[in-house]
Amino acid sequence: MNHVIDVIDAVPAEPWQIRETAPLGPRAFLHETLFALGNGYIGLRGTHEEGGAAGLEGSYLNGFHETEAIHYPENAYGLARTNEFMLNVPNAKCIALTVEGERFVFDAGKLLAYERRLDFRKGVLERTVEWESPLGHRVRIDSRRVVCFGRKHLAAIEYRVTALNFAGRVEIASRIDSEVSNLQAGDDPRVGSAVTGPALSVAGREQDADGELLLQRTRNSGFLLATGIRHAASGATDAGLREGAHVVKARLAEGEALTLHKFIAYASSRDVAEADVARLAREELARAAQDGFAHLVAEQGVYLERFWREADVAIAGDDALQQGVRFNQYHLLQSVGRDGRTNIAAKGVTGEGYEGHYFWDTEIYVFPFFLFSRPEIARALLQYRYNGLPKARERARQMSHATGALYPWRTIGGEECSAYYPAGTAQYHINADVAYSIRLYLLATGDFDFIAEYGAEIVLETARIWSGIGGYDRAGRFCINEVTGPDEYTALVNNNYYTNAMARMHMTFAADMAERLRAERPQDYARVLAAIGLEEGEIAAWRAASAAMRLPYDTALGIHEQDDSFLSKKPWDFANTPKDKYPLLLHYHPLVIYRHQVCKQADVVLALLLLSDEFTLDDKRRDFDFYEGVTTHDSSLSSCIFSMVASEVGYADKAYHYFMETARLDLDNTHANTEYGVHTAAMAGTWLGVAYGFGGMRLTGSGLRFAPTLPAKWTSYRFQVHVQGALLAVTVDTRGVHYRLADGESLAFTHHGTPVALTGSNPDIRMEAA
Repeated sequence: MNHVIDVIDAVPAEPWQIRETAPLGPRAFLHETLFALGNGYIGLRGTHEEGGAAGLEGSYLNGFHETEAIHYPENAYGLARTNEFMLNVPNAKCIALTVEGERFVFDAGKLLAYERRLDFRKGVLERTVEWESPLGHRVRIDSRRVVCFGRKHLAAIEYRVTALNFAGRVEIASRIDSEVSNLQAGDDPRVGSAVTGPALSVAGREQDADGELLLQRTRNSGFLLATGIRHAASGATDAGLREGAHVVKARLAEGEALTLHKFIAYASSRDVAEADVARLAREELARAAQDGFAHLVAEQGVYLERFWREADVAIAGDDALQQGVRFNQYHLLQSVGRDGRTNIAAKGVTGEGYEGHYFWDTEIYVFPFFLFSRPEIARALLQYRYNGLPKARERARQMSHATGALYPWRTIGGEECSAYYPAGTAQYHINADVAYSIRLYLLATGDFDFIAEYGAEIVLETARIWSGIGGYDRAGRFCINEVTGPDEYTALVNNNYYTNAMARMHMTFAADMAERLRAERPQDYARVLAAIGLEEGEIAAWRAASAAMRLPYDTALGIHEQDDSFLSKKPWDFANTPKDKYPLLLHYHPLVIYRHQVCKQADVVLALLLLSDEFTLDDKRRDFDFYEGVTTHDSSLSSCIFSMVASEVGYADKAYHYFMETARLDLDNTHANTEYGVHTAAMAGTWLGVAYGFGGMRLTGSGLRFAPTLPAKWTSYRFQVHVQGALLAVTVDTRGVHYRLADGESLAFTHHGTPVALTGSNPDIRMEAA
């Protein structure tokens, strides 16, 4: 595979940046995603300021959404009623350049030079263009774009034009384009939305010589949105408003430049009170203009320096892979909400795939990356789930649960948005996934204050659902029927192994947490019980159900059965399925798929990873061997899980193969849909593949352990993890494994079963390779 992200020339992979050398072409739509910028709130696709042949001109705000009623030709009680979808908001990047009366566009005149770069250490999208107009006037255009990590509501552009071979008139016009719309969904359920008509109406507009503030309101969800711009220019001889645009002009001598700094702010009533929306946007713009563009770039560098110092994964031996790993980490940072009110969408803030919805991907794939690299962001993601409890309680009542809370399968603001319930709402394991992330957070941080204040209420309320959905069969086994596990090619089954195993973990953890809270924080325990109306008998019931949980196992094959009926189904005829029929979901009716023994993604294999201590190595190997043979990996969530388990059971070649399928999934567009947004879960799966896979890291109730191996194609790799207040660096090379702590910290763990204790007086140690 040619590991480049270039349209024409073969650009070698560079470990700290991506680069392109042509602005348009067959990969332009894809590059709009790859060169997108974000800060966890604002997301700007990598389209050019001047417009042109854009595949999708997109600007997004994490959590800002419209709603529409879901219409069912055949209705039923309890179906999701309202869809929420991320809106394409006004495009404030718009800049037009005119040189001696001729408008700059890429497909007119001559493009003499072009390069665009996104450096992951700077967090700035930089572009250099040399262009000759049809009349022969040559200019160099240098632009820089930043979406500020340290300023949630702010983005900025520097746009400089230099006259190269003439003296004459140059104009730069800046505006806000409010005529935007969302991508319309086609036959692919992973793409776009089904929005009907304009979602934003103008509620007010202010303009002056320096900038503009546009106020709009969503049609159904009722949010007020402010989009603001403000300008500062150097080298201009004239400036003013013309036909709704902010225009700066100059008569340049050869070699002189005209520079425009454009500051952009977005704010909405989802962030602050409606009366404060316009004020917030104005204040952000005024502060940015006062500080200046160079200051914003410097702030960005400081923020990213800390991030990479604590989160960088360094791999020696494969530049293309190194580029992919850092690209993935950078996009995760760009995509994740960190305010406790927003989460991380399946496509981040880079595109409209999956309508901007949040899934269980967060807790199982993305959460560990932030937990071990930026624990404060992980805490904010859990705070989002706490803030979503009221809606989860409402959903539980809709699903006929008298008590408890049921988190939505896909959502933005808390409503269940899954219109196809067999592959959505039926995935009750979402409750256990959230509980799993809280348990992992407690193990990694020891932050019991969070548990007492927020986490316990989440875990106890969601655990009650298992008592409501499950029951005992005639053999005394606790069964959970008519659910769908992680594998979306197997729906509405009895006793899905993953669901039951995670429910057992969930109920045990809930009982343990209740007892600890009662012993250590009795006032908090009483407050939580009163808040949710929990009765003491429920805790004992969880213990009993956990002990009696049905976990399907086939003794003849020696494997854990995915559900009660999986092995009785007809195996899918892989040998006679053409390659162009994958993914199966786009070519076969769901019932055809459901009747067969075929998996879209890791299901039992995921349980092997998450509940690692509950299985022997032989269990894992037999399960892996069987489920590898029936899994299509049509989901981007799958390959990374198979990689980690393959690494644990000693299948080094397979582990590396599956890891590579994940690491450059978006850069190489291997699923052929990255143009609609990145795959954040797979991106996080790359980090997991290094730490959990090749590093053999597991954090369980029995402690932290590592079992590192070195892939044959690498000479070394290094990753870092925050655990119990310490930052541990793990370096694996041909000589062995080096563990190092920051001075003054201490940490105990095991290395291939050997106890290791690092302290402030002994902060590093080298262990022999296993």
